Amino acid sequence: MTLPSETQRPIVSDSTLAVTVYILYCLGYFFVIPALIGVIIAHIKLDDTDAVLTSHFHFQIRTFWIGLLYLVTGTVLSIILIGIPILIWWFFWSLIRIIKGIIRVNEYKPIARPTSWLFG
Repeated sequence: MTLPSETQRPIVSDSTLAVTVYILYCLGYFFVIPALIGVIIAHIKLDDTDAVLTSHFHFQIRTFWIGLLYLVTGTVLSIILIGIPILIWWFFWSLIRIIKGIIRVNEYKPIARPTSWLFG
């Protein structure tokens, strides 16, 4: 039983959730479902946290949707071999964004440009 004046602490901190989303994106290279879970978490937490972590969740959402665009475009264009460089770009682009995000959230620093199409 909690007293009305006490606030309940969350089970998992927001920074832990941000790192978890990045890890789910890594698992998304092998399975689809973890990346979908990650983007859902990022959407839910976007307006529910401080400015530093909001930049990370915004960055994660854009990483997912822009990455999906690269992935679909590269897959469709692979029929005529133009898509292979796009898929290689997607892999390295997303990997750099994930690693940069994990490092920045561990240092508790915001993503400088979370709306960037490159590396933030």
